[in-house]
Amino acid sequence: MKPWKPSRIYVEHSEIDTPLVRRLQSRLPEIPLQPVDDLRSAEPDRFDDGKQMLVAQRHRGTFLQHCPAGTSGLVCCNYLVMNFGSNCPYDCSYCFLQEYLANNPALKVFTNAGDGLTEVDTVLRARPERTFRIGTGELADSLALDHLTDLSCELVPFFAERSNAILELKTKSNVIDNLLRLDPKDRVVVSWSVNSAVMMREEEPGSASLDERLAAAAEVQAAGYKIGFHFDPLVAHDGWEEAYRDTVTQIFRRLDTRRVAWVSLGSLRLTSQLKALIRQRPQVSRTALTELVVGDDGKERVWRGLRVKMYRRMLQWLRDVDSCLPLYICMEPASVWEKTFGMIPSDRQVAQRLVGAEA
Repeated sequence: MKPWKPSRIYVEHSEIDTPLVRRLQSRLPEIPLQPVDDLRSAEPDRFDDGKQMLVAQRHRGTFLQHCPAGTSGLVCCNYLVMNFGSNCPYDCSYCFLQEYLANNPALKVFTNAGDGLTEVDTVLRARPERTFRIGTGELADSLALDHLTDLSCELVPFFAERSNAILELKTKSNVIDNLLRLDPKDRVVVSWSVNSAVMMREEEPGSASLDERLAAAAEVQAAGYKIGFHFDPLVAHDGWEEAYRDTVTQIFRRLDTRRVAWVSLGSLRLTSQLKALIRQRPQVSRTALTELVVGDDGKERVWRGLRVKMYRRMLQWLRDVDSCLPLYICMEPASVWEKTFGMIPSDRQVAQRLVGAEA
């Protein structure tokens, strides 16, 4: 896949002389920077238009937050997220950002990443006995813009020197050149969201193919990083059993399971508004055709019996590969954990399983 390039770049006027903006200017000299005083003037009317542009601005809020998956009533892995930008150049049909960012859909990068790392450093120093698991892939793909921003060149060295944190970079790209030049010192996990071949081909436009993702994962693993995989969302499409088993086979045919930090499973989950937006897409989506029921958290999922069946199948195939793989399921209640794993872990136990320390 070709690295993404914007069609136009807007810059908050006060941030023109920042290192990030100078970097964008040097790497995209053919695209003039358009300074703006009012960032609202850079917001497009349509979500898909936001994926064609780039806005460089200062972030004035909190960088570090608790993962929204920690909803009451669901087993939580105590994951924290950092947001160094928002929106994504890829156009996955099921993506929650098309609802979440409906009113501010411009693809943004923040010019003051250093402030975010200072915020993280304060938290880590205050709790030296706890190991924090922190990711950057909630509101934006962690690596899709790394060839333009060099954000990983700030993040990886920072976390490599912290003994009580693990950074996760989550992506659907194969943008890894910067990572190969850095030493993670076993403190950075690079993970890929994966799906069945038909889902990736038809529902994740613009993203790297499975072969491209796995080739990148193999290079990153050889360079000293641990890697992870997220089968999320699992979608009950026709032929899903054979399709997902094939993805598992392809992944672990090429990679060393001893250097896999974790594998997560998660069922497709949609709000009613997101489901309506998916149905408005120009091409009929498999996610919009799936029969879903409303859960206690207000989100729609396939009925519980089918979810458990899918999780158990995945668990079987993954354990056949390596019985020691650290596995977890995302945004599910204790009853689904019990039916899948035969036990109900506490949030703390899930976190400890993934970081191997006090969490």
